Amino acid sequence: MAQWQDLLRLDAALQARVSQLYEGRFPREIRHYLCVLIESLDWDLAAGDENAASTCFHALLEDLQEQWIRSVQENILLQGPDYTGMKDYLLKNFEDKPLNLAVILSECLKEEQKIKASASEAQACGSPDMDQKWKWKDMDNKINELKRLIMEVNKEIKSLEILNDNLDFIQKTWQNKVEQDIGLAQSHAVVEEECRKRTNFIIQTKQVVLQEIVNILNLAQPIVATLTEVELPEWRLRQQLACIGSLANTCLDHLQKWFTAVAEVLLRVREQLQKLKEQNNTPDSTDASILPGLMAIIENQTLSLFTQLLANALVVEKQPIMSSLPQRPLILKTGVRFSVRVRFLANLPEFKCLLKVKPVFDKDVEEIKTVKWFRHFDFNSDECKVLDVDSPNGDLVTEFGHMSLKEIKGRAKGSIESRLAVTEELHIIKFVTEFRHVGLELNIEASTLPVVVISATTQVSSAWASIMWNNMLSTGDSRNLQLFVDPPPLTWEQLSQVLSWQFLCTGMRELDENQLSVLRNKIVDDPDDLVHWSKFSKNENAWLWIDGILDLIRKHLVDLWRDGSIMGFISRERTAELLKEKRTGTFLLRFSESKTNGAISFSWVDNANGAPFVHSIDPYTKDELEKTSLPDYINTYSLRGRKSRHTNPLLYLYPDIPKDTAFGHYFTNTAEKMLAVDGYVHRKRGDFSDNPTPPPSPPREPNTDMEMEMDFETKQQKKSRDHCSIISFYGINIYRYVF
Repeated sequence: MAQWQDLLRLDAALQARVSQLYEGRFPREIRHYLCVLIESLDWDLAAGDENAASTCFHALLEDLQEQWIRSVQENILLQGPDYTGMKDYLLKNFEDKPLNLAVILSECLKEEQKIKASASEAQACGSPDMDQKWKWKDMDNKINELKRLIMEVNKEIKSLEILNDNLDFIQKTWQNKVEQDIGLAQSHAVVEEECRKRTNFIIQTKQVVLQEIVNILNLAQPIVATLTEVELPEWRLRQQLACIGSLANTCLDHLQKWFTAVAEVLLRVREQLQKLKEQNNTPDSTDASILPGLMAIIENQTLSLFTQLLANALVVEKQPIMSSLPQRPLILKTGVRFSVRVRFLANLPEFKCLLKVKPVFDKDVEEIKTVKWFRHFDFNSDECKVLDVDSPNGDLVTEFGHMSLKEIKGRAKGSIESRLAVTEELHIIKFVTEFRHVGLELNIEASTLPVVVISATTQVSSAWASIMWNNMLSTGDSRNLQLFVDPPPLTWEQLSQVLSWQFLCTGMRELDENQLSVLRNKIVDDPDDLVHWSKFSKNENAWLWIDGILDLIRKHLVDLWRDGSIMGFISRERTAELLKEKRTGTFLLRFSESKTNGAISFSWVDNANGAPFVHSIDPYTKDELEKTSLPDYINTYSLRGRKSRHTNPLLYLYPDIPKDTAFGHYFTNTAEKMLAVDGYVHRKRGDFSDNPTPPPSPPREPNTDMEMEMDFETKQQKKSRDHCSIISFYGINIYRYVF
């Protein structure tokens, strides 16, 4: 359970990688509710032992049954999880194949550990650099000094209480004795002198205490400024970049520790000032008369710092995100639920259940009032929540887990002002609360990053382009909701970074310099290395092509992309240069440049005719990879010669890795895996191409022979139009048949 709980505390990008592990393989709901048992069983052993797999499978069923019985006894069926549904799923999918369940969970648990490890390395709550560590240590030292000083003041206040009690005792006791014995009146002057000395000492001590409080406030002032004007904005920027794929540190532990410590010191200062006011029973004197005015000044300074700190203490810890798009926060669809989490960083017991937070859509957004084509939205239900400490770590947090939007006013039809697409229109959600404590009244707000509201899933890709563009340009607290009326360009350095993050989040591997160079040549045509919005996501829409490839990786190629088997972005010219230097049968995997919805091809070198020549296969689309995995296509692919002899030309993955070494563990059609219970080997559809017409490589002297060859192939193409696909690559046409 510890591993699953740790994963739940990761940021949205890393949680999306966890979700991706289970997508289409195993319900995350079962992983969540059976996390304790799942993590206690040996799935590695079960993955290779059918008896052990069966034992583990039945253990899951028994645990689900026990939890269901317990939920019945506690009468929580209406609000509890669907235990019977989870049990039915396990029985339906794994009762006859418990080994499959063991393999899935064994692999997923290992990948979870890798994600958790990468988070530990990248986040620091994980591993800050030396400068960051020094800054944190310096802040810790300053706050520890604050705590030490406030403890000293506490001691002084207690001493003052004792001094005041003693003075009061002497005064009252002496007066009683004077009333009982007239003879004691002769010592009255002596007693008055003693009281005067004690009073002067108390006044001096109060002045010392007030000076110590001033020292505390002088030390607290730059700390509060650093927290609210430096540390918090830096965290917000890291969160902003994390939303679009960066592995930046978004942990709030240090900020919460500092906010809480400083808030506690300032709260204690206010209490001590109140005690000093209550002790102000000394007789009038020049020194005593200045104390109330001095205390008022100190109290105002304390209140100002306290207000500055608390006004910034409410933060959006988790930005709006739909469960159906875990890797793409800040995209919201009307009528679809999304979640947001807010936290109050000053986590003091006195503030528990004190703050009631309400979300407001587009609060104080000027565009709502002035721009006719700006759409209006509201929440489907009013939802207010109280910040409490029911979280596992006792933080003052609350999660709005069932929010959804409705459109209450659309664009005016035919409006000439409508210069933005729906996916270019930015909105914000604010969370507001009223703080009331010990005479301090304060309205506190926290804003989400700008969100895009869509009405159809087909708009997701364009909306994400807007989210990336906005978050790379509008850093910090700037909120230009009309950014795309006249969007500034991005530098290639900015865009290449965010594109690389997309591949890291999707396939756990960034783009290297060679891959980025190919993309740069395709996207950048500006002498200043600028990329304009119209080039990226409007007219030519390079992003649509890139996003199609990301979707292809997400659905079918995650493992191959992560382990580096896919070269991916490489031009045809560069492909030929690399492969012509290699031995026959060397091949590489590259993404199609012509299919915008994502496709992948392989190219290989043939030296059979005495000169190296590179062939390429018609790209595989998502529909084809849905039926058969790419490694299986590679394993079964063959060329059919004139005598119908099939040979697989793919022997070595570039640069020189034997095909079985690179892909063997992905193959699902080996004889061992295909052997049925009855002893028969299952038949499988094959994938092959006709050999290029003789000669298999271009003749050394082109033109006439080449033209004849192309004429022949054109006729062949017409004859087999309904049975094959064709790709032209350096004058060679290769047909791929799939039965």
